[in-house]
Amino acid sequence: MTGGVPAPTRVFAALADDTRWDILVLLGEADLSASALADRLPVSRQAIAKHLAALEAAGLVERVPAGREVRYRAIGATLSAVGRRLEAIGAQWDARLSEIKRIAEAL
Repeated sequence: MTGGVPAPTRVFAALADDTRWDILVLLGEADLSASALADRLPVSRQAIAKHLAALEAAGLVERVPAGREVRYRAIGATLSAVGRRLEAIGAQWDARLSEIKRIAEAL
């Protein structure tokens, strides 16, 4: 973790799986239990639990107690933080490319 935010590589590794991505999309819409996710996706509840563990380890979801049930919620702040880091990298590259263009045009 860097500054309270999971390392981008851990986040990207978690998002590199289509099922985990689908789970995150569904959790962005509503807090859901593993069973509810298994009802909506073509994956067993056991597989969902493993995917949720990976997403939780990456800081992308959190457990939310709801009576006797445990639901999961997407953590948007993690994705926002990674997005800001990517934007900063993109801005650095844009600045470098602009400088290269300026030098090339001056020749």
